[in-house]
Amino acid sequence: MTWRRLRVHGVPALKPKKFNDRPFAYHAELELDISTLTNHGLGLGRVALPGPGQPEKAGGWVVMVPFTLPGERVRARVFRNHKNFSEADLVAVLTPSPHRVAPRCPLYGRCGGCQYQHLAYPEQLAWKRRQVAELLEHMAGVTSAVAPVIGSPREYGYRSKITPHFAAPRHAAAPGPGDQGPATGGTDFPIGFLRQGTRFDLVDVPRCEIATAAINDRLSAVRPDIRTRAAAGEFTRGATLLLRDAGGKVTGDYDAIIEEEIIVAPGSATPTPEVTTPASAQPMTLRLRFLARDFFQNNPFILPAFTAYVRDQAAASGANFLVDAYCGSGLFALACAPAFKQVMGVEVSESSVRFARENAAANGLANATFQAGDAAAIFAGLSFPAADTAVVIDPPRKGCDESFLAQLFAYGPRAVVYVSCDPATQMRDLKQFLAVGYTLAAVQPFDLFPQTRHLECVITLRR
Repeated sequence: MTWRRLRVHGVPALKPKKFNDRPFAYHAELELDISTLTNHGLGLGRVALPGPGQPEKAGGWVVMVPFTLPGERVRARVFRNHKNFSEADLVAVLTPSPHRVAPRCPLYGRCGGCQYQHLAYPEQLAWKRRQVAELLEHMAGVTSAVAPVIGSPREYGYRSKITPHFAAPRHAAAPGPGDQGPATGGTDFPIGFLRQGTRFDLVDVPRCEIATAAINDRLSAVRPDIRTRAAAGEFTRGATLLLRDAGGKVTGDYDAIIEEEIIVAPGSATPTPEVTTPASAQPMTLRLRFLARDFFQNNPFILPAFTAYVRDQAAASGANFLVDAYCGSGLFALACAPAFKQVMGVEVSESSVRFARENAAANGLANATFQAGDAAAIFAGLSFPAADTAVVIDPPRKGCDESFLAQLFAYGPRAVVYVSCDPATQMRDLKQFLAVGYTLAAVQPFDLFPQTRHLECVITLRR
């Protein structure tokens, strides 16, 4: 099986001036067996080094090759040597894995958005579970059961937001004396996403297979308009397009108000007697409004199970009070509200807090309140007793900063439900929770991002 692209990372064919030729020459071709996948979705194999004077590596020298699978034998071409491993392009799959499938997207391998379209979906889930377990052990020093990954109801066509980019088109210089006609601008520039393995090079993407059908329809419509405007000289620099889908209606206006409806799945948590909102044992229809530019989970099809799990884990602690410390427009706080006596959402964005308050009122959740919190004093003025409070946190990809963790530990809630889009930073933070006396009660990954290396992971911590 010959890989249809010999160069997938965009490095030019000429040897780079600063290329490190140890242990392999530039473009040296190797045959190797792939033994595992890294948490970045790269195939990893080991090879014996080619002679004396080369760096020693127990078990063989590590070579990472994208778009390969465990159990495969492949031919790869080296393009970079690091201190402890090399990177190579896939040239050919000599012995394919039984789990290899044909990618749906014709741009797969060039566009950097997806890493797993060549891997059957059940195996994607199995490897993501294994990668969470490995991160848990290697970064947090914990050997613990990791629940099977809860998969997305849609394997393709699930993303409700994409942000294609384009660079500033190059225009001809202004006409000089004797030149004929006005300067013209090119219209064949790419509108899409970063090329695999590069930081600046864009791939033209007329259709994204993991985006919803409504987004792809809108993308087809806006691309000619962008090119027409570029030909007229409208753009002096590049731009990012926003396409956000809410119920089949797509907007590109960053300031548009999005209306999202989520049916939160029923669960086992029992609501407190003081709360008159719908019991968590019944499905709950949650209607949320927020700005198109604001953060919101991009796979609405898995949100019923995702939000219900967070609610049930928080409520299972027996706490009567809940704090959602990164509440945004109120997704988790409002989904959890029926299972608690009182809920407080805290968010540094004042505009998000306004929407969260409006969303609480629109959904009849009188026991949920929200406040704009200073990042240096998240829990200031909170009247909930820590021993009777659970906290939900869903920080950015970089994880929790030291200041936030110090405040959280000083408050000392009964339980913490930590939602993360980057299990590596989550496991880094987990070490600090364990050091101050929390125990790990559950690890549940969710696949909000099929065909990619990304996933969400929910860990439950109890004091």
